[in-house]
Amino acid sequence: MSSTICLQEGDRRLMISRSYVLLALLAATVSAYGQESVFELVESIPEETSLDNNDIRNTSEVWIEMIDQARQSLDIEQFYISNGEPLEPVIAAIERAADRGVSVRVIADARMYKTYPETVDRLGKRKNISKRIIDYGKLAGGIQHAKFFIVDNKQAFIGSQNFDWRALTHIHELGLRIEHPEAVAFYTAVFEADWNLAETNDKSLISSVLKQRKIGAPFTTIHNADTTIFSPTASPAGILPDSTLWDEPHILNVIENAQHEVNLQFLGYGIKARDKTEYHKLDDALRAAAARGVTVRLMVSDWEKGSSGEKDLKALSTIENIRVKFVIIPEWSGAYIPFARVDHCKFIVADGRKFWLGTSNGEKSYFHNCRNLGIVIEDRKLASRLTSIFLKTWRSEYTERVHPDSTYAPRKHGE
Repeated sequence: MSSTICLQEGDRRLMISRSYVLLALLAATVSAYGQESVFELVESIPEETSLDNNDIRNTSEVWIEMIDQARQSLDIEQFYISNGEPLEPVIAAIERAADRGVSVRVIADARMYKTYPETVDRLGKRKNISKRIIDYGKLAGGIQHAKFFIVDNKQAFIGSQNFDWRALTHIHELGLRIEHPEAVAFYTAVFEADWNLAETNDKSLISSVLKQRKIGAPFTTIHNADTTIFSPTASPAGILPDSTLWDEPHILNVIENAQHEVNLQFLGYGIKARDKTEYHKLDDALRAAAARGVTVRLMVSDWEKGSSGEKDLKALSTIENIRVKFVIIPEWSGAYIPFARVDHCKFIVADGRKFWLGTSNGEKSYFHNCRNLGIVIEDRKLASRLTSIFLKTWRSEYTERVHPDSTYAPRKHGE
């Protein structure tokens, strides 16, 4: 049992109109108090490690189940698609959906498409499947980094898992299956905006594609007599259907309201941004939490060894009440696998009560320049389970304390 609690001008106007209708429905919908919602944690575990949780289903099983349930529409937005034997059953499920008449749309990031065009092109040639390539470099100075898909506008999957064969068997990942109409409608509105923008990748069209509407979040639901309060979130701030649901302030709020402990896990973390500016909001929030007596634990992948972020991690490790660790996933016994054998999870959980889970890392560009998604949930059962997942890694043989005086050699992880 899982842990549950490019178109012609006329066509473009039609798609933009559809986005407006979705947002209007969002604004008109009353918060779903009393409505049963389902949130299912979903994991990927690197082979030959002891990080598996028997009560949490694996990514490929959930993805195929969701895709096989599609009857009308399947909208997929990914950083990239890199196919291999573990992912092929998922790709085949998408093709089966198209074969039974499901309308499938695929969006991929422009930069990564240059590296991994094959499977995106394969899908785009299939009947009932359309593809578009979005250039967030032109739109916002970043990348399309979100990893999500939506089935029949009823359920969505978001998380750290890329559509990458390695993400299924050789990377530690965590995601969330979401079944809630208003939350899914928000993610659909994000997808519609990107689908329209990807037609031309013209920054001047952003204002015509987006129409700001308050969707009524946070939502409150009751499940098995437990109350859950949550808000879907996204980035960047300038390309959102509801600007109040920008990731950054919601993430900071989770940290700022922590009373006892806050646990954070990212692939990467750093103050120095890609645009050469410095970004202190997240770092300052952690320091402020520690100063008021909150225990702060931060885990990042060992890919940060030798990076500019290493200095920032070392500086944090000197602060009272803050502990920092690298996560080191051993290489696979079969062979070296580039861009794999890493902890890629992205989440923050405070006091075993409230958490954020999403697709961003702990760096400025993910919130200010890149497309990313997330969700903030206040639910003791789910938050406690997430805390236990964090602590399982924290206490495992796969972590190493960051020491301010140590010298770390960069870990090879590329080709």
